[in-house]
Amino acid sequence: MIAVLQRVTTGKVKIGDRIVGDIDNGLVILLGVHRDDKEEDIIFLADKVIGLRIFNDNNGKMNISLQDADGSVLVISQFTLCGDWRKGRRPSFTKAADPDKGKLLYEGFIDAVRSRGINVETGEFGAAMDVSLVNSGPVTFVLDSHDR
Repeated sequence: MIAVLQRVTTGKVKIGDRIVGDIDNGLVILLGVHRDDKEEDIIFLADKVIGLRIFNDNNGKMNISLQDADGSVLVISQFTLCGDWRKGRRPSFTKAADPDKGKLLYEGFIDAVRSRGINVETGEFGAAMDVSLVNSGPVTFVLDSHDR
């Protein structure tokens, strides 16, 4: 599983003219599910995302976790994170999970984060979406559950 975390002051996702997810102060997470991902990848990433100290304390140091900052999460499915761009000019997506498995693990990640007391908003799996955000910092991290 690959997660691109962006610390934000605001994040929003729209499908057409309809806002389906909207947060202030937290993380926008673009989540890609590999074909070989498992439940353990969900648990690893959920724990890491919630505990990672990437929010500023009173001294302006990144020393506070999402949970301690009382932040929210906006999770967007993005299979293109699993794209292999090394050969030719058109990326291959054969490493991405098939849609059924991808949706199952995407929803599992959302449930895992929610079960830890975090407010979670989402996009819609498989939909064409417009994502907007204000990246605070800017602070962006790329986490891969296969790189432990």
